[in-house]
Amino acid sequence: MMERLTKKECLWVSLMVFSLFFGAGNLIFPPFLGQTAGTQLWPALGGFIVSAVGLPILGVVAVAKSGGLQSLAKRVHPVFALVFTLLVYLSIGPLLGIPRNGGLAFEMGVSPYLPSAWPESGMALFMYSLVYFSVAFWLCLSPAKLSDRLGKFLTPLLLLLLGVIFVCSLVNPLGSFGPPVGGYVTGPFFKGFLEGYMTMDTIAALNFGMVIVMALKQKGVKGEKALITYTIYAGIFAGVLLAGIYVLLGYLGASGSSLAAGASNGADTLTQVVLYLFGTPGIVLLGLVFTLACLSTSVGLITSCSQYFSSLTPRISYKGWVAILSSVSMLFANLGLDGILAVSVPILSAVYPMAITLIMLALIDRWIHGRRMVYVGAMVCAGVVSVVDACVKADFFSGRLAGWLSLLPLYEEGLGWTAPALVGAAIGLALAVMVESRAVKRTRINPS
Repeated sequence: MMERLTKKECLWVSLMVFSLFFGAGNLIFPPFLGQTAGTQLWPALGGFIVSAVGLPILGVVAVAKSGGLQSLAKRVHPVFALVFTLLVYLSIGPLLGIPRNGGLAFEMGVSPYLPSAWPESGMALFMYSLVYFSVAFWLCLSPAKLSDRLGKFLTPLLLLLLGVIFVCSLVNPLGSFGPPVGGYVTGPFFKGFLEGYMTMDTIAALNFGMVIVMALKQKGVKGEKALITYTIYAGIFAGVLLAGIYVLLGYLGASGSSLAAGASNGADTLTQVVLYLFGTPGIVLLGLVFTLACLSTSVGLITSCSQYFSSLTPRISYKGWVAILSSVSMLFANLGLDGILAVSVPILSAVYPMAITLIMLALIDRWIHGRRMVYVGAMVCAGVVSVVDACVKADFFSGRLAGWLSLLPLYEEGLGWTAPALVGAAIGLALAVMVESRAVKRTRINPS
């Protein structure tokens, strides 16, 4: 029998979901969107929220309903499930997601206060990453307490700090919105949608779904229906909170566009805004915000990856994998952000379209009746296009192949895989119906 959660417990779980998603990348993109969208801020933010909030929450629900990422991916094929799941956990975990958060926390929270020669030596980054991942290791040791540690401490403190920055921007206005630039001039909603797409939170959602389910089980929630219901409740609440924070950050970027005229990314934009509001001490505040956001996301990623790998290798316990992943992530973090991104971004570019396709298929599974051919058709077409596109962008291929890809609808907008995925799903559905129809006819002819 299901144990009903109190409103307070629901709140803590929802705050945990928010903290899992809200990492450094989520702090960087909205301010820069605001700065470049200018007077087109609101339609641009609308598109951003659809892809940066809607898709990840749908991903959490899809994974919860399917009993985990590997169970969902098995609808395509068991071999695909193993390879794809490994690729997702490695790319969003120790190969990119976790080290990137540790590196960004250092860049924004520590590096600005060090003598200029220290960051270049590498020793400062090593010492910081050692402390950072030691704290992350400790927080991950008891996943049952994750919702309490993140929901009751880290997340409220993060929200408080962001609230202080926002209120001060209202008391001491930053300025007026500037004119939009680039894609925001003609298509602000679609451009904003693509910016949210690039946050990579949808891949993270494939990891976090089971973390949320485990947290709910530890609180006594039982039964698939109850787990899915509470996951949806927590996802919606966290989504509303995420959307509110994105509006806040987007407004800061747009109103402070004149202060950050030379900024090349959202971190620069936020730095200039905080300097204007608080002076040099404000950089300490901003560094603390980045550190908390990075730490909470790192904890969620280490936890979800450790749960998955411990299920694959029973000889190594969950705590053993926490130690391994924390150590590996610390080593990768010391490669520096540029090195990490250069190696890992092509992998994410290939995986992300397949992740979105798999989530969409899971959400319409009741209408396609779990037909494997539909999953195979959509995933093969989306996967081939996304992998080839990633290779082209990484300069593995060039010339004629790149020209062919450019013929795909929405390719220039980064969504060239969508039409092939739809065509593949339609072909798979047609083949499945034909096979089923022939099977029915044979049964009628030979009823025995």
